[in-house]
Amino acid sequence: MTAPAEIDFHLDPMCPFAYQTSVWIREVRAQTGLEINWRFFSLEEVNRVEGKKHPWERDWSYGWSLMRIGALLRRRDMTLLDDWYEATGRALHVEGRKPHDPEVARELLAAIGADPGTLDEAITDQETHDEVRADHERVIRAGGFGVPTLFFPNGQCLFGPVLIDPPTGAAALRLWDLVTGMLEFPGLYELQRPKSEQDQAAIARTLQPYLSGRDWVSINRGQVIPFAQPVGE
Repeated sequence: MTAPAEIDFHLDPMCPFAYQTSVWIREVRAQTGLEINWRFFSLEEVNRVEGKKHPWERDWSYGWSLMRIGALLRRRDMTLLDDWYEATGRALHVEGRKPHDPEVARELLAAIGADPGTLDEAITDQETHDEVRADHERVIRAGGFGVPTLFFPNGQCLFGPVLIDPPTGAAALRLWDLVTGMLEFPGLYELQRPKSEQDQAAIARTLQPYLSGRDWVSINRGQVIPFAQPVGE
């Protein structure tokens, strides 16, 4: 089976696992020319506690508001969104900074050569709400519940891969072959590795910058891995 030349990668910038997977998929792109279309999904919304506001009802929501910035950048140029997600993800998941703080978000926009005022434009533009929500609902309609979720040109979608040590070089391509190989078996739904205490400790070490930078409570609904679903307070 010929590997796809293009994918839609749904992300929430607050999710540490989506970030790790994005590091890997960028490596695949560097070696194959894969086209990545960055899309969104809200962990705040899918894990909203009953009685709490929807993220789009708040003046500022950690992940949702950041994705509105991303939506405006994408509207202008997917490359801008690509650069922004790389910078925002690195800030939180590698450096332990707080890109969900509006001042830090403005600094990160400036760092990629974008106007820091893009933040204010995005938050006053109602259409950025609509664009993020449309991406989010696409995943929900497909039966998805988290990120990373990948959509392929043939209409199939896969959750994952979920990893903490993104492979590089030839190993990155081997993983790509494994992931896209699942497209040959549309009746195959799950293949999951149990996590020992050592695995949990390794995950915690990898997530330490994220745990230091987050300002929200994380909810684990038993869907793969703890800490992966942040909920704005």
